Amino acid sequence: MELTDDVDGRSAEDLATSVTLFTPVASGRISELIADQIRGLVREGQLRPGDRLPSERDLCQQFGVSRVTVRDALRLLEGAGMIDTKVGARGGAFVKMPTSAKIGEGITDMLSMAALHADEVTEARLVLEMGLVPLVCERATQQDLEDLYGICDRAEAALLAGHHDVQFSTEFHIRFAVAAHNRPLSFLVESLQVPLRHSLEEAQAVAPRMGRPGVAEHRALVDAVAAHDVEAARSIMSRHLGRTARRVKAKSTAVPGADAAR
Repeated sequence: MELTDDVDGRSAEDLATSVTLFTPVASGRISELIADQIRGLVREGQLRPGDRLPSERDLCQQFGVSRVTVRDALRLLEGAGMIDTKVGARGGAFVKMPTSAKIGEGITDMLSMAALHADEVTEARLVLEMGLVPLVCERATQQDLEDLYGICDRAEAALLAGHHDVQFSTEFHIRFAVAAHNRPLSFLVESLQVPLRHSLEEAQAVAPRMGRPGVAEHRALVDAVAAHDVEAARSIMSRHLGRTARRVKAKSTAVPGADAAR
């Protein structure tokens, strides 16, 4: 996005002249400490999306470090999706909102490193997605319904062609969450898309033809939402997620030593 004078953010000069936000660092992994300070100011709301950070030279003076160290800190923040670096006369480091995809990468890494199982991911889905049902039934728009039906159409076409992919199910459940029109909830579901897909792949390994009943249930779920029938939608979602949970559990217990690995 090209930045203009109308951007809802403050300039580096505004930040520099208002208050001294940063404090010098002198020990530890200095670039990480600098990144942590900036990250903390974003979380506290002192730095907002669209704000331009002071220049590298100003940051060096405020933190009392070299330009190399400041650049390392900015690279850490850019890698985390918290700033966006622009070049040119109107360039600099700008605070941005991290995307759910970026957060999802961190969640995926956490799940992998913690050796969590797909059945735990499915259990979390039961708690989260069952809670979405009343909101979706109440708030889903015509566009939401059309998008969900569109995913069902594409999934059914793939089944007929003999190459159904669990990505259709992942896409459906993420779009279903969006239809709740609650940003924190849809953000959470979207950030779990990679673990969600992996858990579905494990379920598919137990039941390769699981796509057929799953796609039918997706369409029935959208029908219930269109009718604002919360109880029917709850029943369909419970049956749908429960079957996936059982298949994931079956695969987990079928692997020698799986329980010991947990």
